Amino acid sequence: MIAISLGVAAIPEGLTAVVTIVLAMGIKRMAQKRAIVRHLPAVETLGSTQVICSDKTGTLTQNKMTVVAFSSARGEERLDSPAAQFALELATLCSDAQEVGEKITGDPTETAFLRACKRGKGELEGCYPRVGEIPFTSARKRMTTAHRLPEGGFRLIAKGAPDVLIARCTRLLQGGEVRPLTGAMKAKLLSDNSRLAERALRVLAVAYRDVSALPSDDRESESQLIFCGLIAMEDPPRSGVKEAVAQCKRAGILPVMITGDHAATALAIGQRLGIAESPSQVMTGPELDRLDDGALSKKVFQYRIFARVSPEHKVKLVRAFQQRGMVVAMTGDGVNDAPALKAADIGCAMGKNGTEVAQSAADMVLTDDDFSTIVAAVREGRGIYQNIRKTVHFLLSCNIGEILVVFVAFLLRAPTPLLAIQLLWVNLVTDSFPALALGADPIQGERDGSTPAPDKAGGMGLFPCGVGFAVAVEGCLVGALALLAYTIGRAFFDYDPAAPAIGRTMAFCVLSLSQLVHSFNMRSEHSVLKLGLLSNWKLVVACGFCAILMVSVVLFPPLSSLFQTTALTAFQWLIVAALSLCPLVVVEGEKLLWEHLLRKKKN
Repeated sequence: MIAISLGVAAIPEGLTAVVTIVLAMGIKRMAQKRAIVRHLPAVETLGSTQVICSDKTGTLTQNKMTVVAFSSARGEERLDSPAAQFALELATLCSDAQEVGEKITGDPTETAFLRACKRGKGELEGCYPRVGEIPFTSARKRMTTAHRLPEGGFRLIAKGAPDVLIARCTRLLQGGEVRPLTGAMKAKLLSDNSRLAERALRVLAVAYRDVSALPSDDRESESQLIFCGLIAMEDPPRSGVKEAVAQCKRAGILPVMITGDHAATALAIGQRLGIAESPSQVMTGPELDRLDDGALSKKVFQYRIFARVSPEHKVKLVRAFQQRGMVVAMTGDGVNDAPALKAADIGCAMGKNGTEVAQSAADMVLTDDDFSTIVAAVREGRGIYQNIRKTVHFLLSCNIGEILVVFVAFLLRAPTPLLAIQLLWVNLVTDSFPALALGADPIQGERDGSTPAPDKAGGMGLFPCGVGFAVAVEGCLVGALALLAYTIGRAFFDYDPAAPAIGRTMAFCVLSLSQLVHSFNMRSEHSVLKLGLLSNWKLVVACGFCAILMVSVVLFPPLSSLFQTTALTAFQWLIVAALSLCPLVVVEGEKLLWEHLLRKKKN
């Protein structure tokens, strides 16, 4: 029976159930904040996140493109000018956006062309029907379509990244005339592109070529083009993202922007949101290609923005941060993003615009595609990790106390202070309900968004900086109080010390009630009086409910017979109450002493 009692005391039977329930409650709260977690263990990993690699378009920005500027070979022109409208007509034809009644559907960039173009998509396609297409890819950074001309022949239209498309142009349209494109003019056009990008505008180039017959080779279709102009679109940042970035920095999380846009555009948005400060913090895809994994991992913290990157670069960046010991969250929406989402510690797929492949590969799906949602989810994950640590701390310290009571009595050859059924009651009832309430404790630092990072993120484990020692000391305190109650009851109130009914009952009550009181100590490393004893009403209700159950086990005859307890006098209950309050008094005094010593050392 002693061996069974020790086994019951040593094993925290409710631990797995409590931790699982706490994680499930956290997932429910995250879903209410538009972050759907697909795997239960991902909640704890999410709380350990130290780097968030986020796409720009749609995550940091609203993904609501509006054409705001046009630049031709002669410089910037009005959007209603003939040159601008001709370029917009070409861009509209070279797009997959459609008009369905009064609604325009499709990619936000392409729908922006339709809204800025005076002629409708149906009218244009009626005059210039599409007969071929070379689709856009992140590697090519351009799209080309072929259209039949009314007078015969075909028109090849290309749109894409200016630096990519200008390199394939040999002529330009200037003042309605086609002229040769010189090296000096190419440099000017690239300069105009950079100038527009520095205004945080997304810039696409448009070019075309008329042929009598369709080329059989894609390279030939996208060569010797006539440059028409640069179309610049504005995609304003999402509301709340700047504040979310600031919260990241306060909480020790590194926000990183990864985008396929021009470096100047990415930098302008990054500076506006507080992600980056200078051009030296921007790295482009070609620069990434020149670095091997070892060299990149050494330099990766020097940069905050990675522009002109491909999906393959995302995987490379994730591994670079992981090689430096970071826990990385990565966002993605396309099929090509799936490898990066898998490689990251936490893959975050877009719920609105994300593909099913990306969502299947991810650990979390953002239903609003918003960066602020990621930050809120990380903060929630950190709070869950804090609460799990409080729960484990509480349950293990209680179990140490139970082991101490049984084992010390065994060494002293005294009658066992606690029966196996009594220990099982403590573990499954009076321990578990407060532990569940601790799992719902309000997140520390939630007001300013600076929730502290889990110590696990720094490789220090669940119990860092002497917390394991505190667990042992607190467990010994709880056990010592129960032994003291047992000794008092056995020495002063029991008629037969060999059958200590009163002493065993007092030890049972003190062990249970002192653990309920001790649960309030778990809420903070600082004085719980500053948080307020009633600030977690669920814990108050749980402890009150368990205290009533505990008293019922002693006073209600059927339960008293089952658990082999006996009725206590008012004086004996007073002793039980005084001993049960000791953990709160002792631990609060310890916290106040440490705070005083730390202030004194700081001064």
